[in-house]
Amino acid sequence: MSHPLILVSHLLCPYVQRAAIVLHEKGIAFERRDIDLARKPAWFLEVSPLGKTPVLLVDREAVFESAVICEYLDETSMPALHPADPLQRARHRAWMEFGSSVLNTIAAFYNASDARALTARAAELRLRFEQLEAALGEGPFFAGPRFSMVDAVFGPVFRYFETFDLIADFGWWAGLPRLQAWRDQLRSRPSIRAAATPDYAAGLQRFLQARGSELSRRMAGAMGAAG
Repeated sequence: MSHPLILVSHLLCPYVQRAAIVLHEKGIAFERRDIDLARKPAWFLEVSPLGKTPVLLVDREAVFESAVICEYLDETSMPALHPADPLQRARHRAWMEFGSSVLNTIAAFYNASDARALTARAAELRLRFEQLEAALGEGPFFAGPRFSMVDAVFGPVFRYFETFDLIADFGWWAGLPRLQAWRDQLRSRPSIRAAATPDYAAGLQRFLQARGSELSRRMAGAMGAAG
């Protein structure tokens, strides 16, 4: 007997959002089961050898790691989100890895201990965005008119900046019209909007404020000025 898909999730995990976007794009019904990664339940550790989210439970079989989950979904359900051409498919997979690298830089940015480190990480993000600008075509999506797996990867990436941009202008977007148009297109996509829970933004703000980082201090200053 077939069981409904269960996506084991964490409120803020961008990799969970990546998998959820693909599920939404394919119109696959699923149950989202959030856990607290600070207090991982025993059943979760049994299905996630690395102790990370997401995990997709398929007929009680655990598929872990977001890239593997997305590939499995693309192999087993339509519409395909990867290009049919092998070379273009390889190119898209490479840009998906690029997206994961950007997420690592985002983590380094919000964990930066002082102003100098924060400025350096912001400059690294700007460089990554310039590389993306050079790779983008006429849009509206990464590879043209069709939504692809690369778009699913970058939807959660750009979501961070909806909060970052409220804190200060870090100079990320000026002179990058294709990137800005792509970001706007992804932000309005129903699958990307649905991949984050309604309390995501508030949860992210609490998470950032608790880091004790340079960004945390700037958030406190910005909120104080706004109040």
